[in-house]
Amino acid sequence: MSFSVNTNIGALQAYNALAKVNAQTEKAQLRLATGKRINSAADDTSGYSVGKKLEAQTLTQKSQLTNISSAKNYLSTAESALQQVNDKLNQIKAKQVDADDPLKDSAAIAKDIRVLAAEIDSILKNTNINGTQLLASTDGSTALSSASFDVSGAAFSVDFGSSSYLSTSTLATAIGTSNLQCTADATVNDYDTTTVATNVRSALGRIGNLSQTLDSREEYLTAAIANNTATISNIFDADAAEEQLNATKGSIMNQIATAMLSQMNSAPQQILSLFR
Repeated sequence: MSFSVNTNIGALQAYNALAKVNAQTEKAQLRLATGKRINSAADDTSGYSVGKKLEAQTLTQKSQLTNISSAKNYLSTAESALQQVNDKLNQIKAKQVDADDPLKDSAAIAKDIRVLAAEIDSILKNTNINGTQLLASTDGSTALSSASFDVSGAAFSVDFGSSSYLSTSTLATAIGTSNLQCTADATVNDYDTTTVATNVRSALGRIGNLSQTLDSREEYLTAAIANNTATISNIFDADAAEEQLNATKGSIMNQIATAMLSQMNSAPQQILSLFR
């Protein structure tokens, strides 16, 4: 066995062991403090990269869920308005039948129809959401509106002025008061309520189809977000029980390593006994 005063190899090795124990203890304590197994890319490069990609994907999916909610509100507002229009068209049709009764007052019936037509016109011009007209412009000159929502990484379009919603023409043209006017001579049977009602029901059916699509997409996104969240948890979250054991073990090892370093530092003093 050799003794060296200039270089205390034993003490150096004890110091390195102490530094390693301290680093491991600090890592366990940090994981306990943050609740995260991965606190930097250095902790797990691959896991960090995968986890961050999943986090970005999940944030996007949550935004898409919000867009779905907005799209549903958009469709629901239009649907409620069209249901009212449909009800009033049914009333007009019933009054047309009443007009065939010679004992009924055709002039009064015509007045009732004009009132119902005006109500339909008002519904079309005043149905809006967040200031955006849905079914017709405020002057009734054009059919509206077109809106797009990102619900799946691609645009989900809603256009109440397109032929996909109506069988023959736009809502403004099909239901506008120009098609539902009543002349002074009470020619109430001149109203083409059948075509108009068909167009309204076609639009309602289209809204129903779009709502079903949104429901399906919402179900998928909800499940995907839950799965991603579970995966992210598995990647990033710390095992609190395990880290507590590591921290406790590290604390004990720190005390032992510190004591051994102290002994190793004093070892060269044994050489002094040779000079007595």
